[in-house]
Amino acid sequence: MPEFNYKEYIKKFEYLSEKVLLRKKQFNDFVKFLKQKTEFFDAPASTIYHLNMEHGLLYHSVGVAETLLKIKSALMPELSDESCVICGLFHDAGKAGLPGAPLYLKTKKGYEINKNLVEMQVAIRSLFLISKFFDLSADEAQAITYHDGQYIPQGRDVAHRETPLLTILHFADFYTAHIIEQDMPIIHHPSFIK
Repeated sequence: MPEFNYKEYIKKFEYLSEKVLLRKKQFNDFVKFLKQKTEFFDAPASTIYHLNMEHGLLYHSVGVAETLLKIKSALMPELSDESCVICGLFHDAGKAGLPGAPLYLKTKKGYEINKNLVEMQVAIRSLFLISKFFDLSADEAQAITYHDGQYIPQGRDVAHRETPLLTILHFADFYTAHIIEQDMPIIHHPSFIK
């Protein structure tokens, strides 16, 4: 696993924040809410799959936003940086839980799911939290809601009708979690090397 430095990622978060221009006040109000009322900046990204560590959600969210902007730049420059930053940073905001009720509880062995939290799929909780602060486009709402793609049953609801933003958010999320965060080496099969 690569090294993660909290202060460095806060700086990256702030740099990404500068790309939000049209909804700057909404963005700042939401970030203030996340800092004061939730565990967004302290929670792990997951208890099972990736970054089960303090600040893991921040590291993952920044990584997804950075990866999303790279993909957007190469393949879909017409998409706005602002949409990519909002969706990249906050697609998993639901993993912070709700005000006063974190999704992940710290234990001696790491983190576990808070079973007393009102049950919602993480992406739906993300949309629930974000929509209290942001006016989202339909594309942004779809991207946040279905960013896990076909890995969850709900992904079938939009199969073959994904917007470009959803498509690249899903890939950025998957690539960040499974390649970048795992520090996966590129393996060349000997039969392909001449």
